[in-house]
Amino acid sequence: MDGTLVDFFLDPFRFAYMQKAFLITFLIALPMAAMSSLMVLKGWSLLGDAMSHAVLPGIVLAYIAGLPLVAGAFVAGLFCAVATGWLNANSRVKEDTVMGIVFSGMFGLGIVLHVSVRSSLHLDHILFGDMLGVTWADIGATALISLGCGGFLLVKWRDLVAQAFDGLHARAIGLRTGLLHYGLLTAIALMIVASLKAVGIILSIALLVAPGAIAFLVTRTFAGMIAVAVGAVVFSALIGIFASFHIDSEPAPTMVLVMTGLFIVALAVSQLRDLRMRRLARG
Repeated sequence: MDGTLVDFFLDPFRFAYMQKAFLITFLIALPMAAMSSLMVLKGWSLLGDAMSHAVLPGIVLAYIAGLPLVAGAFVAGLFCAVATGWLNANSRVKEDTVMGIVFSGMFGLGIVLHVSVRSSLHLDHILFGDMLGVTWADIGATALISLGCGGFLLVKWRDLVAQAFDGLHARAIGLRTGLLHYGLLTAIALMIVASLKAVGIILSIALLVAPGAIAFLVTRTFAGMIAVAVGAVVFSALIGIFASFHIDSEPAPTMVLVMTGLFIVALAVSQLRDLRMRRLARG
């Protein structure tokens, strides 16, 4: 019985493709969890959704031109972010409406391009990832991107937090808010590119929003928020990929389901804590 139980937990790690799935997920977990915390504080959740959808036409155009797909995805994602900022600053339309128009238009363009160009490019792998098919080259590229984005966050995290809480104050104390703004947008676009192979376009938004939302509900400090966000991603990756092996499901959607469950638990904990605080205040 004990041997059977040990095998149950160790079986996934005996296969090279499962080892690579765990590795590439953990490589994107740390920087995306930190970015998620910043995006939730700044109210950028919809922007992350827009950028994740916007990379599709860039991928297809890069394939047509014979360029690396990651380059096309990065340029398209960054274009979406800059276009959204420009339209928001130069029109009376609200920011969330601008984002909705831009990302739906870019995603529609990507679908049209993909259908019109007969290719071996598998749309399902772009949309939902191919975690079990990653190569060491994919892992190497992801590691480089994660290292660069993680380094940027580590060096600039105090300035980024100051800007997230109060942009006017950050500008008043001499921070280069424009550079921080576009630097963070660039890092987000790069991490979306890094996560394409693991979780795909559609599910990358979960990694950009859910960890920060979970941490926001249960913590009071930014340091605690990042710690909980990282823990939520790591826990979801371990349980999701492990469960997908035993129930024969796709790893990325299973991981996102686990993360959704964590959000529900965090929401319940937050509601109970607030209720207890109100009772203490009355009594």
